[in-house]
Amino acid sequence: MSSTANRPVSEKPLGILGGTFDPVHAAHMRLAEEAVRQLRLGGVLWIPAGQPRHRAQPQADAGHRLAMVRAAIAGHPDYRLDDAEVRSGQASYTVPTLERLRAKYGDDRPLVLLMGADAFRGLASWHRWRELFRLAHLGVASRPTFDLDVDAMAPELADEFRRRRRSQSTALATAPAGTIVTFPLSAGTVSSTEVRAKLGAGAEVQELLPAPVLDYIRRHKLYR
Repeated sequence: MSSTANRPVSEKPLGILGGTFDPVHAAHMRLAEEAVRQLRLGGVLWIPAGQPRHRAQPQADAGHRLAMVRAAIAGHPDYRLDDAEVRSGQASYTVPTLERLRAKYGDDRPLVLLMGADAFRGLASWHRWRELFRLAHLGVASRPTFDLDVDAMAPELADEFRRRRRSQSTALATAPAGTIVTFPLSAGTVSSTEVRAKLGAGAEVQELLPAPVLDYIRRHKLYR
């Protein structure tokens, strides 16, 4: 049997990056880039939410958010866009999304759900959150300003974290699901809320948004 390093790209772990993307910004792009590099992913599947469950109604409609992600990832051969959540018009839950992807990619393909440390700390409040581990690995990005402090987690999440955490990214390629691997992000962060506020105030945002996304926002007069 060939080693993981010699597997075809189609068999490498596939990153899953979901979100409202209202708008997609530089921190999203950096997370995806670092995940591909540090976790040795075969690519990242971007999934804009149609009706996000844990957030307020997005300011930009689903069509605009989908178009902005499409513009942001154009030219990245490792990135693909999944528009199923936007087309469904239903509330977006992560477990049903992963079940849909399992049906598409099969039981053996390693899937890696990507998220920041802040989202991971709130995982115990997610719908059917324990079922995530039978469907995917978790790739959790940590920063010096927001690290993964086990003592700050809900006890049931802390137990899962201790049991499932692996220190090497190669663990993601040895099973289709079930482990947690962390990876560092040294760059600063920004939120979509901050970006929207700056856009509304007419502030400079060139460093916070991919150029095609900023162009799209200006052409369609979003976030004013």
